[in-house]
Amino acid sequence: MAEPMHPSQLFDLTGRIACVTGASSGLGQHAASVLARAGARVVGVARRAEALEAWRDDLGPDRAAAIAADLSDRDALGDVARAIAAPFGAPDIVVHAAGLNTRQPADEVTQEGWDATLAINLTAPFFLSQALVPAMRDRGWGRIVNFASLQSSRAFPGGIAYGTTKGGVTQLTRAMAEAWAPHGITANAIGPGFFPTELTQAVFSDPDRAARNAAQTCLGRNGTLADLDGPLLFLCSEASSYVTGQLLMVDGGFTAK
Repeated sequence: MAEPMHPSQLFDLTGRIACVTGASSGLGQHAASVLARAGARVVGVARRAEALEAWRDDLGPDRAAAIAADLSDRDALGDVARAIAAPFGAPDIVVHAAGLNTRQPADEVTQEGWDATLAINLTAPFFLSQALVPAMRDRGWGRIVNFASLQSSRAFPGGIAYGTTKGGVTQLTRAMAEAWAPHGITANAIGPGFFPTELTQAVFSDPDRAARNAAQTCLGRNGTLADLDGPLLFLCSEASSYVTGQLLMVDGGFTAK
């Protein structure tokens, strides 16, 4: 039997290579920075090259690389996967944080809005993972972390397209776990509650609305970006080696009430 790891090593990502989508802002950029601080070399992927490159320059080229790409282009995901592997090698860890919420009421959902939401939130995480899994399989170790949502299980106004894809993410996560666990690859999802990001700016700029959201949680407050650090590192590290196919809600107890 292998010698058990010291607890201080369980969350250490030294020597690991990670890829984070949506790394130009918000939860994705925060996740990418957390993994880098934990020792991983991180490739950030997003459409906005300038913001992505600023993040890379802040961390330094020895810790971070930037790949500007449109993940909604399914036919290009193979090329994106090859570009991700170029700076440091194929990743051990993939975090799918890129997301799109058109916020169209059900009667106003357009085919274009529906397709765009599906492409970013559900199609890209699967096909990009599919392209990156072979290298993880060869190593016998891998971590896939999808981003789910409160809307994975709750219906919000104007969220029918977004909620449908995020409900799909939970089942995608289970299916990934079933398919790839025999090769040492775990797949789990994080379901963030109310966090201040570019996408939720309208919510947090309204103090009354933000307070109502906070009051719906067990803890009585909205999230801070630092609240994601522990759950993310758990799912990306050796600490979660016997955890797969799970949705971890990081929502202050919103879904418990």
